[in-house]
Amino acid sequence: MSVSLTTRAPREGERAGVDYEFVSAPEFERRRQAGELAEWAQVFEACYGTPRQPVEDAIREGHDILLDIDIQGGRQLRERYGRDAVSIFVLPPSFEDLAQRLRGRRTESEVAIAHRLARAREEASAYREYDYLIVNGSIEESLTALSAVVAAERLKIPRLREGFAPWKP
Repeated sequence: MSVSLTTRAPREGERAGVDYEFVSAPEFERRRQAGELAEWAQVFEACYGTPRQPVEDAIREGHDILLDIDIQGGRQLRERYGRDAVSIFVLPPSFEDLAQRLRGRRTESEVAIAHRLARAREEASAYREYDYLIVNGSIEESLTALSAVVAAERLKIPRLREGFAPWKP
């Protein structure tokens, strides 16, 4: 799992280096300008980005790396990494479920929740740009679907490493 950078403050229970790398706005901008980010976006009042090196190391070594990013970042990654990027759009079963989940976190005001719900409605139509769609009804079902996507992608002929022969002619 990739650990994103963010300029927002940690929420209760979040751990630096595990959930996010929490950085100042000037540090984020320095890294962005230096080309150290594979993707980045400003979401509401904070910036988020994925460090480029772990992504490129994973690609070079033939490993999978999972990124939890918004549609802006997804577009950047697909443009930058082409077939090395597999995109999965995750939707809640309904916007009512999403509202309950956001309120259940108890980390944001009703105004902030309303903004998040409005943005989620705007972004939902972007699912057509993605390779796969997972409706996140339960974590178990979503993990099963994610595992199926990973298994299928690993079996695609173009992804097999050169020189790899799964059978002998």
